[in-house]
Amino acid sequence: MSTLSTNNSVNTKRVITEAERKILIASSLGTVFEWYDFFLYGSLAAVIAKQFFAKADPTTGLIFALLAFAAGFIVRPFGALVFGRLGDMIGRKYTFLMTILIMGLSTFGVGLLPAYESIGIAAPIILISLRLLQGLALGGEYGGAAVYVAEHAPNNQRGQFTAWIQTTATLGLFLSLLVILSTRLFLGEAAFGEWGWRIPFLASIILLGLSVWIRMSMSESPVFAKMKEEGTESKAPLTESFLRWKNLKIVLIALFGITAGLGCVWYAGQFYVLLFLTQTLKVDSFTANLIVAGALLVATPFFLIFGTLSDRIGRKKIILTGMALAVLTYFPIFKGLTHYANPALEMALKNSPVVVVADPGDCQFQFNPTGTKKFTSSCDIAKAKLVAASVNYRVENAVPGTIANVKVGDKIINSFDSVGLSKEEAALKMNNFAKELSATISEAGYPQKANADEINKPMVFLLVFLLVIYVTMAYGPTAAALVELFPTKIRYSSLSLPYHIGTGWFGGLMPTTAFALVALEGDIYYGLWYPVIISAVTVIFGAIFLPETKNVDIKL
Repeated sequence: MSTLSTNNSVNTKRVITEAERKILIASSLGTVFEWYDFFLYGSLAAVIAKQFFAKADPTTGLIFALLAFAAGFIVRPFGALVFGRLGDMIGRKYTFLMTILIMGLSTFGVGLLPAYESIGIAAPIILISLRLLQGLALGGEYGGAAVYVAEHAPNNQRGQFTAWIQTTATLGLFLSLLVILSTRLFLGEAAFGEWGWRIPFLASIILLGLSVWIRMSMSESPVFAKMKEEGTESKAPLTESFLRWKNLKIVLIALFGITAGLGCVWYAGQFYVLLFLTQTLKVDSFTANLIVAGALLVATPFFLIFGTLSDRIGRKKIILTGMALAVLTYFPIFKGLTHYANPALEMALKNSPVVVVADPGDCQFQFNPTGTKKFTSSCDIAKAKLVAASVNYRVENAVPGTIANVKVGDKIINSFDSVGLSKEEAALKMNNFAKELSATISEAGYPQKANADEINKPMVFLLVFLLVIYVTMAYGPTAAALVELFPTKIRYSSLSLPYHIGTGWFGGLMPTTAFALVALEGDIYYGLWYPVIISAVTVIFGAIFLPETKNVDIKL
């Protein structure tokens, strides 16, 4: 770890210079655009699937859907290794100039890519390749931007400086939502679904041009330049970072003491809450997106507030406090969202219990990271339909071989087993089961969608805003803390890998894992145990092993 500063002037803050302001703007803008590019795919995944996978045969479609969905998250740590190594060997500036070029051109390429109907199987192959490039580029971008800004910052203002980088993921998400909403409103749903979805991707070329122009004018990090001049740079940064225990133990502390919980809090507070509003609470997409986008916009300055505060009171206590608050309040906040967004659903959950009677051997843990795996047993089919309808249920074990059924009050709806059925037979049975189940739960009081007149928008906004505040607490000081944990010559490599494993794997898989937990237990809130447990472990591990780093002099 870098050496603690003993300079008495460390507590004297000064006004940011014009040159430093340019560095902050240039680094932050470029990173915002990279996150914008990355999040576009996730926000438009349903539309993209219809364009590139719908016409493929089932086997091929399954393979491509798997790769396309998972690629961006899975390859981020590998991008961290590739570009982290380059950043520690050839420099910060040129490495993250490279990452933005790869990200921007890949995103623009998605906007130009012909659909399956035009070029056949080549379309999903190219799409997956572009998505892989996006993930690799993002794996190198964050570490480069964080290190570059931190190495330009005064020792006692590093939290304030790097907090600008911490705003970029949220601003990138906000910008992607804003562009998508605007395009949808302007074109209408039909035109947007047919061709208008390409516009947000194509618009990224403008952002790319601006980012490259700005970054070309930037100079190399003075800390790296000095190290290069002295010939003390690492010749094997990956070996030094991950194959030597002295540094590897710090990597593990960064992963399990900061970034694993950070990823869960970030995705729960900004992505999962949107999924919960639209899919579970049945709030219309426009209203839910507007509320979440508004909360992101209002809460974003708090990244800077908590980053700056960490220069005074320390990084560790703010980061871990944000995660601890999430652990303690996620369940009441999400129950509050149900109360204020869909009170009819809240009442139905309380007054109309549902029971699934099934052979326990037929009930799988429906972990489905790609959205393509088939669950064909009668138990799995019944559970999936109930989860989609936001119905809580308990499971009652039946004798082996029993076809599952659903009890709603005194009514019983028989499920079916689709194994061995033709596609036509399975579709017919599914349609009949879904219709009967839908009618029965509707009679029991379960609403098909949230009543717009009953949504208490100010309270829903307030609760979403609170979730984002936890994100700003945990995330705001993180870049400074990660930079300060590692020595200059292997800093880029060392911090990038745990960051992208934590946020890309632990965080990125949160929505899928949460859905599987809900289906397992039959409780719409049960998926929250995933971020709660991971964040709780991170708080405990971080409290024991994570050092306070705010007085570290990273130039030494």
